[in-house]
Amino acid sequence: MSRIGKTPIPIPAGVTAKIEGQTVVAKGPKGELSVCIHPEMKLKLEDGKISVERPSNAKMHRSLHGLSRTLVANVIDGVTKGFEKKLEIIGVGYRAELKGKNLMLTIGFSHPILFTPPEEIKITTEGNNIVVVQGIHKELVGQVAAKLRSLKPPEPYKGKGIRYLGEFVRKKAGKTAA
Repeated sequence: MSRIGKTPIPIPAGVTAKIEGQTVVAKGPKGELSVCIHPEMKLKLEDGKISVERPSNAKMHRSLHGLSRTLVANVIDGVTKGFEKKLEIIGVGYRAELKGKNLMLTIGFSHPILFTPPEEIKITTEGNNIVVVQGIHKELVGQVAAKLRSLKPPEPYKGKGIRYLGEFVRKKAGKTAA
């Protein structure tokens, strides 16, 4: 039995969740989200908890069990707390600033880069070198953060570029003068 899949998901106060076929719809203080689960997984809503059950012990059902439970838990967490990722910009002259809802990045190219986030994502800056990506959809927050990081990933010699806050970049030794 999957240790993740067998634990029920508690629904906190202020959140309403309902199951419509294979779709779980949750409404909370941050907004509304829904997730569609594989047709063979069984969803139950009882006593303020959602549980996911698998029909058999087949390899596919075992692999879908924990995944389905985690997807539903992410929807519940998203409408209650939301998700955020922080990115750090490292380099001389590298900075980020907000222009309305868009993010203007100066990261060593000949021109500044204007990044327009999706509607559901909120981007803020702390100072001029930390970018915070916030939203209720965990997958979309991670995707936008990865897209920002891919604009200028950290290089291995000086470590300049965009990285997740707290990410360790292993540095290489440069050329040695002979």
